[in-house]
Amino acid sequence: MIRVEFHCHTTCSKDSLTSAGRLVAACSSRGIDRVIVTDHNTIAGALSAQAIDPVRVIVGEEIMTTRGELLAAFVATEIPPGLSPLEAIGRLREQGAFISVSHPFDRWRAGGWEESDLLGIVGLVDAIEVYNSRCLSPAFNRRAQEFACQHNLSGTVGSDAHTTFELGRSTLLMEPFDNADGLRRAIPQATARTEWSPPWIHLASRYAIFRKRLGFGLDTA
Repeated sequence: MIRVEFHCHTTCSKDSLTSAGRLVAACSSRGIDRVIVTDHNTIAGALSAQAIDPVRVIVGEEIMTTRGELLAAFVATEIPPGLSPLEAIGRLREQGAFISVSHPFDRWRAGGWEESDLLGIVGLVDAIEVYNSRCLSPAFNRRAQEFACQHNLSGTVGSDAHTTFELGRSTLLMEPFDNADGLRRAIPQATARTEWSPPWIHLASRYAIFRKRLGFGLDTA
């Protein structure tokens, strides 16, 4: 069995100061065997991390559509923000990516979904994120888990780590896989290990945004 982190960010996300190098080092030290790097609307950070550790790192992306955010793995071509969910899913399908849905019922984030919109794509995605460590209300994750069960969908979990100390809070233990098809086969038998991140962790993201707006130099190591 391997331990997989499905949702994390690098400096290529506007609200993270975690360099690709420090992300890879933290995953290695914490026994995370595979990590899907999912920066907002870009695969640049994931590609940088994969260049450092091509065995451990999977290229992913968190994509803002016109209705909510998607969470993709094994992304070969970057998907731009602002597309309709159907257009974004179509582009991901063309490249064989694995498609999940980020924190679908989190009403306090811009990337949350209306249930009516989510129902429109339920047959087109591989999974939904049933536990996100950064959801402030436990009810958001409970509703995601209920929705997955109701619609016979696989569930991913993720730390949504924007800092190195968040990495590994929520992971899946699962059979090894090498590609998106292998991931689809392995997830239904996976075991989730989850841990909630307290609200103060969001201050780290606010600080990252503030620091970048001021033009402070960033650690790219």
